[in-house]
Amino acid sequence: MAVKKYKPVTPGQRGMTGSTFEEITKTKPERSLIVARRRKAGRDFHGRVTIRHRGGGNRGYIRLVDFKRDKRAIPAKVAAVEYDPNRTARLALLHYADGEKRYIVAPVGLKVGDTVLAGPQAEIRPGNSLPLSSIPVGTMVHNIEMQAGRGGQMVRSAGGSAQLLAKEGEYAQIRLPSGEVRLVRQECYATIGQVGNVEHGNIKLGKAGRKRHLGIRPTVRGTAMSPRDHPHGGGEGRQPTGMPGPKTPWGRPARGYKTRNNKHTDKYIVRRRSKSKR
Repeated sequence: MAVKKYKPVTPGQRGMTGSTFEEITKTKPERSLIVARRRKAGRDFHGRVTIRHRGGGNRGYIRLVDFKRDKRAIPAKVAAVEYDPNRTARLALLHYADGEKRYIVAPVGLKVGDTVLAGPQAEIRPGNSLPLSSIPVGTMVHNIEMQAGRGGQMVRSAGGSAQLLAKEGEYAQIRLPSGEVRLVRQECYATIGQVGNVEHGNIKLGKAGRKRHLGIRPTVRGTAMSPRDHPHGGGEGRQPTGMPGPKTPWGRPARGYKTRNNKHTDKYIVRRRSKSKR
């Protein structure tokens, strides 16, 4: 995948870049693997906004992606590489030998016509899914399960990859893209290789309209609000915040504050991604 620059025929296109989509081989999704997407614009069943800055966006369909890779020892052929509007990575359409079709996250190097396999006996090649116990130490992996049989939950976005560092007892040590080293049980499955669409992080939207097409509404500064809407609001002209440090609209510290609160999984973290937040 490469990044293309737009000719600035309008002010909004100055500095704007986008994908070339040269790896895409099929423009329309597989009809049996899509469902309608119901947009809620960040509102709960009461109609109240619980997630801000959501709404609008182009109409699209949800692709049913196979994160579990539970069709073991059945070879599948890559029929197409497709675009997915719901994620940064590309999707690979698999045609299994028994006739079933499934989507998987497309890794770097996976091309149309390649054969992939899931199971302990699979080869160490991009797109194949194996338990961590069958993967050599030092291998780059993605789509990693946190609980066996639940499906991959970690390292699924564009360009992401984790490294298998060590195996000891029932657990394997994996270094995540954030730098965190985490323990995962060796019976959990992971997919070989790095997630494709590596250059996604270099794309510049260039104009506000492209942000709206993604379903993201504008973000208003806290200092432009009233005191009842944000801790930074109010005052004649620009005022100091009145509270030490930046705050969220609910008065919680916004930076330099430890927000993780999950004591059940603390024991699985060998090294934090930041030493200052231990």
